[in-house]
Amino acid sequence: MVELSQIPVVSSWLRCNGGATDEVLAKLCGLLSPSIVPRRTVIVSEGKFTGEAYFIERGMTRSYWMVDGQEVTTSFSIEGSIVFSMDELYYGLPSEEYIETVEDSFLLAISLSDLASVVRSERSLNEWWIRIHQDEYRRLHRSHKERLTMSAADRYRAFARQFPEVCRRGRLTDIASYLGITLPTLSRIRAEK
Repeated sequence: MVELSQIPVVSSWLRCNGGATDEVLAKLCGLLSPSIVPRRTVIVSEGKFTGEAYFIERGMTRSYWMVDGQEVTTSFSIEGSIVFSMDELYYGLPSEEYIETVEDSFLLAISLSDLASVVRSERSLNEWWIRIHQDEYRRLHRSHKERLTMSAADRYRAFARQFPEVCRRGRLTDIASYLGITLPTLSRIRAEK
């Protein structure tokens, strides 16, 4: 169990993006298991069932696929976010991707069944759930459009505007992978600033 005072970032985010009350947050806190997770720890693995989602109170994660032995970064998540395997939660299938911590992180685990139940039963959490999915769809749509229509330099500039924290804290190899460019190309673009 977690005390509400231990999760100021997550609770603030849920209040602002779904209108969660202290009562709803207290109910959620009763379902969370806190842990400090070292950087570069895989918390969701391809081909496996994790059974949990993770709120990020402190730290950052990245999601990636393995393609021909290479890691291809698909997203980054920072404080206030929640990460989980969509394959597992929505389709009952093992994950198709990996999620790892980019830096030492304070994560709050919740079982996928508890998450689904509390989102169904609490209107404010349901509104938050819809909002994060809308935001993720928009991010995916924007990313796809940018890869098809923008130069590498313009993609990086758009990424830097949208995700300044990732640019500041993430590894350049992961950012280059996310943008679909090589590390030398990213280094050249950053040097031209």
